[in-house]
Amino acid sequence: MSVTFAQGFQAAGVVAGISSHHGKRDLAVVVNQGPLDVVAGVFTPNRFCAAPVQWSRKAVQDGHLRGVVVNSGGANACTGQAGLEQSTQTAQELARLLEADAHSVAVASTGLIGELLPLDHVLRGVDDAFEHLDDGEQAGSDAAHAIMTTDTKVKTVEIQGSGFRVGGMVKGSGMIAPQLATMICILTTDAVVTPAQAQQALHQGTQTSFNRIDVDGCMSTNDTVILLASGASEVTPDIEEFNQAVAEACASLAHQIVGDGEGSSHDVDMTVIGASDERAALACARAVASSNLMKCAIAGNDPNWGRVISSIGTVPESIAPYDPNKVSVDINGIRVCDGGKPGQDRSLVDMTPRHVDIVINLHAGESQGTIWTDDLTHEYVRINSDYES
Repeated sequence: MSVTFAQGFQAAGVVAGISSHHGKRDLAVVVNQGPLDVVAGVFTPNRFCAAPVQWSRKAVQDGHLRGVVVNSGGANACTGQAGLEQSTQTAQELARLLEADAHSVAVASTGLIGELLPLDHVLRGVDDAFEHLDDGEQAGSDAAHAIMTTDTKVKTVEIQGSGFRVGGMVKGSGMIAPQLATMICILTTDAVVTPAQAQQALHQGTQTSFNRIDVDGCMSTNDTVILLASGASEVTPDIEEFNQAVAEACASLAHQIVGDGEGSSHDVDMTVIGASDERAALACARAVASSNLMKCAIAGNDPNWGRVISSIGTVPESIAPYDPNKVSVDINGIRVCDGGKPGQDRSLVDMTPRHVDIVINLHAGESQGTIWTDDLTHEYVRINSDYES
């Protein structure tokens, strides 16, 4: 049921004619029916953030929102004042239908950068979606399909709490790196929470999920994660349980993004243990996860631990203190590097399963951290050399 799993939400996904793929659902609307209209948001730190990001950042500032419009088929990024006006008019159209203020509507877009949207198609799509709003399973599925670009599958989540629910959908397949991803994520909950509580939960949830995935090391201009709370369950949750539910939803969706990485043939857990602190662990894990050489080796089923330690070695000692002569690397349970030198025969490593588990022990402390990534294949190159949203 995706975003309609939580009570108090309606959604729709329609064919608006925005995407170049004829007949594809390419515009989704999610509406919060209340009684609360709480919102929290997290957005890309890219300095070239898209027009819808600029609009939505302001829209969520007061902690209240009625609805969201999401389109695929065009990013509306690097489009100047005209792009901002398109985002404004899109929000105004849904707000008109909801009899609400325009700033109670957020907008998100995904697709090619540098082109304006066909605004007449977008506005007609908003009208059509509004007419088809529903709180059923099909509505959630239609909305999740409508936000896809190079995704090969819908990505949704449903979490049942103690009397409350969290649902959600995400799109994302390429242009994925720590600090969010090329992703649009809409989460919904029927819990009774304040804007501050929602923002805290979303911040914590994204830190341990979307900010720890890396498909290709590229940061998007359009990343948007929005959490809407309706209060329809009339349940005020234990805040720790609520935070955990949101974090669990984010983690599930983040793993689904990595599992659908463009052209990928392996999903990789890159874990660093024995670090001086979590910052050091994550810095080392990110250094390896962002290595194209490492990703290519994994695509070729090659447990090339040299590409692991060479990447760790790029992390400054001031960030991650460790003794290179103590570092070990395990790939799928085989210690291929022991004390900074060869360990067990790398031919013992079975790289044929889709899941690859790489554990790096710095032997410098008690902290650890994991980054989720995948490999880079010929198919990834094909997709991105002929990309069309």
